[in-house]
Order: sequence, then structure tokens, then C-alpha cells
Amino acid sequence: MSTTFLTEEELEKACHEPDESTKDFIMQQTMYRIKDPKRSLEFYTNVLGMRLLDRFDFPEMKFTLYFMGYEKAEDRPESKPERRKWLFSRPATIELTHNWGTETEEGDTYHNGNTEPRGFGHIGINVPDVYKACERFDKLGVKFIKTPDGGKMKGLAFIQDPDGYWIEILSAVQMSKDLK
Repeated sequence: MSTTFLTEEELEKACHEPDESTKDFIMQQTMYRIKDPKRSLEFYTNVLGMRLLDRFDFPEMKFTLYFMGYEKAEDRPESKPERRKWLFSRPATIELTHNWGTETEEGDTYHNGNTEPRGFGHIGINVPDVYKACERFDKLGVKFIKTPDGGKMKGLAFIQDPDGYWIEILSAVQMSKDLK
């Protein structure tokens, strides 16, 4: 198996200064399909500390969207039009998509991207202290893919949400020390 490493020159050529017309673009959301909204909302609010920012039901198409993020409750506008504009301007939200009826299906409903065929891998959550966060996750019965001291990379962990999606737990302070 051969691996291609980009030279500094190739990196510079591939990662040039973005076009001025993209200066106001943001990475706004990542969408996960979820099997059971009760379990997923419980996980993202009570385990990861996110807040439900808004919900959209689509009865004619039989699905609901739940937008989760780390925003302050007092910043959420009351009026629906203002709240929608606010929601879709927040960086790094998670859109949990529930297709009605999947909660009653047997077994796993969705592919998490970390088994063959590989695809999407994970999201990352920055926490002040990975070890303390993982102690809490362990007490809450969260499934670990990798503990902070497991494997070769120390000080970061991977957990799973109720649908098996991987979530990297990292500390910006620790990462700044460890990655060269």
C-alpha cells in the first residue's frame, strides 16, 4: 500500500487563500439520521450538554429535524422568522433527522461510516478536560470506542451516540501541546 504525502509546495498550491466571495461562508451543520429522537435528544442534551435550538416537522414527508448546538438559551429569538435566521447563522450545529417509524425497526437503521464501506468518520467536541469528561461519560453509561489512555494517541477519546456515530472528545489545550 502506497501513501501519498503532499510536499509543502503542493500543500501551498492546494490550500491557497480563499476567494474573497467566500469570506462570509461558515460551516453551519452536520446532519445525522437518527433512529429514536427520545434517545438522541437525551444524549445530546444530557450527555454532551447541547441545547435544542429548533425543531421542524414535515408531516407530508414523514420526518422531523432537530437542530442541536452550544448556544445560550437567552440568545434564541422568540419570533419564528428571527429564530430561523439566527439558527441558520450559527456555526457547527448538528441536524438530527428522524424519519418517522425508524424507532420501531429492529437493529441498526443507519451506517455510521466507520465500518466498510468507510465514509463519514466523526465529529469532535472540545472539552476543558478530557479525563474528567470521560469519567462523567463512563458514569452515564456512554459507549467508548477509545478511552483517553487507549491506543497510541493519549489524551483524547472516542464515544458513540445512540445510533453508533463516533464523537471525538478532545481538549484544544492538550491538542496544541501534542500535535507537532
